[in-house]
Amino acid sequence: MKSYVIAALLACTASSAFAQCPAAPDHSLQLGELITSAQIATDERAAQAVSNRMWELWADAPDARAQAFLDEGMSRREGYDFAGAISVFEDLIAYCPNYAEGYNQKAFAHFLRQEYDTALIELDKAIALSPNHIAAISGKALTLIGLQRDDEAQVALRKALALNPWLKERQFLKGEMPVTKTDL
Repeated sequence: MKSYVIAALLACTASSAFAQCPAAPDHSLQLGELITSAQIATDERAAQAVSNRMWELWADAPDARAQAFLDEGMSRREGYDFAGAISVFEDLIAYCPNYAEGYNQKAFAHFLRQEYDTALIELDKAIALSPNHIAAISGKALTLIGLQRDDEAQVALRKALALNPWLKERQFLKGEMPVTKTDL
């Protein structure tokens, strides 16, 4: 773990040893607008810009301590330290059990380790907390594909594509694309 992140985590922990995680920021209105923007995007480039903005919202942790956990876990995952990432995400979830991104990121680390059953459990928790979390829904589709549960994967994939028809995961769709607002 990088020394500045350790210092930040220790400072947050020392100053708020008994503090509880505040509620995650409510970005539901902004996310709804971004979903509409993705649905009416005219090309993949425009949709990618919208997706990037969605990620900014999902990765907006409830406070500095939670953000430090999230950033450190993602850094460890990007460095292929999946076990370390999972440990940090577990700390994040213990501190902020109502923050969907902690579960989503922990699921992604398990997915990368091909621990699909465990990833699926974490994805279901993320989706329960954030029902329009497109990345968690599409991640669930990929996880179900990994588990060879193709019918369920198609249901999850169609749900994700209904929210954002430009997802790269659309390559795994069997049959017709779901109808979007622009098709009506």
